[in-house]
Amino acid sequence: MTLPRRRAVPLIVTVVLVVLALAPLLGASVYTTVVLTTMLGYALLAMSMNLVSGNSGLLTLCHTAYAGVGAYGSLLAARGLTHNGLVQLVIAVAAGAGVAMLTGWMAVRASKIYFLMLSLAIGELLHILAVQWSSLTKGDNGLSAGAPLELVPGTPLLFAGVVYWVALAVFLVFAGGVLLVVRSPYGAALRGIRDNEARMRGLGYPTPLYKYTVWILSGGVAGAAGWIVTAQLPRFIAPSQMSFHIAGLMLLAVVIGGLGSMWGSCVAAAVIVLMTNVVSQDLGGRGPLILGLVFVIAVYLLPRGLAGIRPRRAGRAETRSPDEEMVTV
Repeated sequence: MTLPRRRAVPLIVTVVLVVLALAPLLGASVYTTVVLTTMLGYALLAMSMNLVSGNSGLLTLCHTAYAGVGAYGSLLAARGLTHNGLVQLVIAVAAGAGVAMLTGWMAVRASKIYFLMLSLAIGELLHILAVQWSSLTKGDNGLSAGAPLELVPGTPLLFAGVVYWVALAVFLVFAGGVLLVVRSPYGAALRGIRDNEARMRGLGYPTPLYKYTVWILSGGVAGAAGWIVTAQLPRFIAPSQMSFHIAGLMLLAVVIGGLGSMWGSCVAAAVIVLMTNVVSQDLGGRGPLILGLVFVIAVYLLPRGLAGIRPRRAGRAETRSPDEEMVTV
């Protein structure tokens, strides 16, 4: 049986979302639920990176640090301000977007390899700041919230399944927002800047402003991703979660998933979490080696990433519209 791609993709996404929503009711253990929550956080982080990398042509290595800033902001708020999870989420988003605003004005003026190296420098500076500012972040010992999330005052969320559902709802809201931006005229202008910035500038578009605003927006989404990762028990963040190692893995997830493909980024990020948190333990710590092999194979077999997997019908032109492409189900 075959379905047009424009009908098959929503069907597949719906099935996946239903399975994710029912996971705690299908006998998932606490550990499995925590891993699924982590997957949601890193999937949203990959989407925030792809928003600037795939749609603006700005390959970034510092959004993991923005997610860490959001996580630190939410945990500091939990320790000294409020236990309300939604207030902490707002603080996390504001922290990620605020730091992106402070650093992005300089970053977006560079291009290509210079931009990539500058984003690496920003990420490493924030990582070092998290290590050195021990009076605030507790340094390498890491920072804990000291209390679980609350949505209703005096009612902490102690069950991993409930926290997971809250995290899933937050993921859907922010992921939906990212998709709306991508499909808006603003997103189309970003892709035009990615493909030919000089022409867009000649048409009168303020290209630096477009890149700066999407950078701030993606920083806020990364902050929300940091909140999701630290929403589960134990609520904890360490500077190592902002390191170049994690940043490099997330950039690989974006590339392997396909630049511009949000669903591809989510799948690749989920594979990274699965390999590092589950498979690595079963293989005696050799998960990173297997993950590296998976990336190498993917680069050779899928040069366009997961988004490039599109079955075509024999005898049809390669340039046909996406609505005509068929997906076998």
